[in-house]
Amino acid sequence: MSGTIIRQETSQDYKETEQVIREAFWDVYRPGCSEHFVLHNIRTAPAFIKALDLVACDGNTIVGSIICPEGKIINEQHEECIALSMMVGVIPSYQGKGIGSMLIKRAIETAASLGYKGIVIFGNPNYYARFGFVNAEAYGIQTPDGQNFDFFMALELSENSLKGMQGRFYDDPLFQPSSDSAELELFDSQFPHKEKHITDTQLT
Repeated sequence: MSGTIIRQETSQDYKETEQVIREAFWDVYRPGCSEHFVLHNIRTAPAFIKALDLVACDGNTIVGSIICPEGKIINEQHEECIALSMMVGVIPSYQGKGIGSMLIKRAIETAASLGYKGIVIFGNPNYYARFGFVNAEAYGIQTPDGQNFDFFMALELSENSLKGMQGRFYDDPLFQPSSDSAELELFDSQFPHKEKHITDTQLT
């Protein structure tokens, strides 16, 4: 989108970016949203990579966000390889304008320049294939419980960089939705009230 800039997030942006993620994910996967709380928490973890904490801005307004914290691929011999996760969100009024693509491309370029081997995500194959993501099974990477499915995808950041890295992928624990609903509700109470609904996506 013309006029949109991508830059690193600063600590002054935190609350605005959390609001962006809340708007982007509200009622998408579950009634309400937990992704903004995940973003809030993961910033405190060693897995959080400041150089891969990016926002998209229209003027002075943040309209999109992406983070790529570290996770681990662990093989049967309990050897570990660092790989990245990813969460990207754009507020609904700016979706479909290429902003998500801008954020993902910049994050991929930056991650590669930092020497990371790959990114492992849960995402829509029809969308993420355009960036080079394929089913993680192609690299012998499985979910923590040893599964593979279409929405579990991986991207090599350089030629053959995931070769020989077979194993199960684990996100950082803080990159997971909180199991404490009271804690989530307390955090969410800091934001403007929104009604929760069950969407068609959640019923299919």
